Amino acid sequence: MNFKLEVIGFSLDACVKAQAAGVHRIELCDNVGEGGTTPSYGFLKAAREILQIDLYPMIRPRGGDFLYSDAEFEAMKTDIALCKQLGCEGVVFGILLPDGRIDKQRMSALVELAYPMGVTIHRAFDRSNDPFQALEDVIDIGCERILTSGQQPNVMDGAGLIAELIRKADDRIIIMPGSGLKSGNVRELAEKTGATEFHTSARKDMGSRMEYTNAAMQENLRSVSVDEEEIKKIIETLQNH
Repeated sequence: MNFKLEVIGFSLDACVKAQAAGVHRIELCDNVGEGGTTPSYGFLKAAREILQIDLYPMIRPRGGDFLYSDAEFEAMKTDIALCKQLGCEGVVFGILLPDGRIDKQRMSALVELAYPMGVTIHRAFDRSNDPFQALEDVIDIGCERILTSGQQPNVMDGAGLIAELIRKADDRIIIMPGSGLKSGNVRELAEKTGATEFHTSARKDMGSRMEYTNAAMQENLRSVSVDEEEIKKIIETLQNH
């Protein structure tokens, strides 16, 4: 089975560990609490310098919905141009209209700006009002990949829709399942959907290395990285599938 595994990098530590564990691509994100936003210039630059695998930064100016103002749209353009300048292989974004349709006009402009970088539409797709029309719209726009949980919070609950999307895509675009994907369910997901690319956070919380902390501040100083062993288990499972 020829497969690819993408892992979210919320920190440089996560990027280094994921690469060492054998992943094929990093989706670089900031702001784990908002589900991922655009990483800073410093984060982007450092990640590009330390990674030899494909790097796809998230282009998302804020958390919340995927209906953006003119100012936010201009910020997305700037961030895409920066990713191209830094030598990233691709970017990840999604824009919707108020009624839940794909914003083809704005998405097309960003895909054109991103070229020759690849474009993945993220889980804005899962908020679209008609997944099959959204599939055709995204193909028409020129995206290379859709990250989706099958319009359900957990990818296993959306496996049926993902399988149908893969059939209807008919190799015109890559459908990449993600959200709740783990070593314990990736084989079943692969069998149910026929997917060949997979997305996981393999998230692991890390404690602070500070020797001194001010207890009066009552702060949680934990950070997010990845579980290298979990990544290796996912890869091993897919290799043996």
